[in-house]
Amino acid sequence: MSHEPGPDWSIRDRTPGGSPRVIIIGAGVSGMATGCYAQMSGMETRILEKHVLPGGCCTAWSREGFIFDYCIEWLIGTGAGNDANQVWRELGALDGKTMTNFEMFNRVVDENGRSVTFYNDPDRLERHLLEVSPADARLIRSFCRDLRRFLRIDLYPFLTPSPLKTPRERLRTLFTVLPAFRLFWRTAATQMHTFADKFQDPLLRRAFRNIFFQDHEVFPLLPYLFNMAGAYHHNAGFPQGGSLGLSRSIEERYTSLGGSITYRARVERILVEDGRAIGVELRGGKRLYADHIVSACDGYTTIYGLLGGRYTGPRIDKLYGSLLTEPGVLYPGVVSAFVGLDGEAGAQDAHSTTYLLSQEQSRQLPGASQKSLVVQLRSRYSDGFAPPGTSVIHCTYFSDFAYWTALRSANRREYWAQKRKVADFVRDFLECRYPGIGERIRVVDVASPATTKRYTGNFNGSILAWKSFTDADDLVTKVVNKDRMRLPGLRGFSMAGQWAAGGGLIRAASSGRFVTQYLCQELGLEFRAWESPGREPWHRDKLGPLPQLDAWPVR
Repeated sequence: MSHEPGPDWSIRDRTPGGSPRVIIIGAGVSGMATGCYAQMSGMETRILEKHVLPGGCCTAWSREGFIFDYCIEWLIGTGAGNDANQVWRELGALDGKTMTNFEMFNRVVDENGRSVTFYNDPDRLERHLLEVSPADARLIRSFCRDLRRFLRIDLYPFLTPSPLKTPRERLRTLFTVLPAFRLFWRTAATQMHTFADKFQDPLLRRAFRNIFFQDHEVFPLLPYLFNMAGAYHHNAGFPQGGSLGLSRSIEERYTSLGGSITYRARVERILVEDGRAIGVELRGGKRLYADHIVSACDGYTTIYGLLGGRYTGPRIDKLYGSLLTEPGVLYPGVVSAFVGLDGEAGAQDAHSTTYLLSQEQSRQLPGASQKSLVVQLRSRYSDGFAPPGTSVIHCTYFSDFAYWTALRSANRREYWAQKRKVADFVRDFLECRYPGIGERIRVVDVASPATTKRYTGNFNGSILAWKSFTDADDLVTKVVNKDRMRLPGLRGFSMAGQWAAGGGLIRAASSGRFVTQYLCQELGLEFRAWESPGREPWHRDKLGPLPQLDAWPVR
């Protein structure tokens, strides 16, 4: 699918009286969100995307009729009546789609087969956990009591950046935060590791760390409680069509507003004159011009590649200097093994299970950074991921980018061999869990963090950029609120996306709203946004042609 522009962007100056022109680098969720809001606010925009698909990491690909959905595990804002949902409705992301909601967030199983299920209903969760470990009653009741408190909170601050909020908006936020301030402060100050280590039961000590499928290490209690409460209210579900379906819907909304996307357009540098960004130069030398440039791609590439490292300051230097490689600050890379098979696996099993691995098992997983494997029955999430009579399983684990990129650079044959090793491990693991499944497997497809780097450009193959609740998170907040998503000494330029506003799809989408609001203020335009009118039921054909990415099929 290609959407080519009408106007001639090679002309340096816009027509007198014409709309402000904005070039956006990257057709990920944040780039397309920026385009949608800029178009609604009266600007003329063009998105340049190096890949053949929209979405960035929010994507999927196809193998032998199966759709391997890469990104979304849950999406904040799938329920009506909150600010996060409003953003998605304005972007058309949920147009005509059904939502899948699960009664549990995740299930964790140890090496001996003991399991714990993290139900979203605090009453059911409390009963279940007390059955697992009566000796841990005090901690269990404490966690579930806080979860009940989070059920009463409706705070999704994704519509307006703090500096632009009206007095009424500030009061609304204040009235929401004040009654729960002590709860927010206490749960944000209590590390999950610290809390989990207090359990007497060894399974609970390990399981609580993996509520979000894998151990996020630096997270406190707050995000777990917040997201489980959202899931209880059906506001953290899974949209029909999955990751690429979400991206395609935003793409459709953007082009319906008059925006244009050019695919296979790799930006090599941002053109600057007298301290102002004036355009971009593509691979091959072609130059395109605009009144404002928004980079919605990898932050390091933007600052040190496209801009040559000339526009930095103390905050940027710290973010992209010492913090960029500090352990626990960036989301790690992920190895994904997709399995397409005849029939279903585990009809009575949870949709998502984290299996805790023994030391010996974890050694068999190439590049594994934790001793666990997540197994998700993806055909339960949405229709259309597999041909009739078949299903898809997605197995993942956090992995070291350096391991995979070194292999790929030094010895391509060994790189593929390690991918085959992942596929063999997954096949054998599933065979132990579901005897006879090996004969029904049609295809196993493996993608590494190096794959993510190649197709998205994300630094170290990171899936979500900066982790929340770290020093980087504090700096990113200042970039949004104090620097207004700009770089020091450079006019006519902004940054959007997870590298500019923090990880997560709703934050990526809202960053496009924020950057457009700042730009409207600068240009003297009224910021405008309205819900997409799209109501046509979603169907698989809307995904369009899917690429056969060279993640390497292993049969």
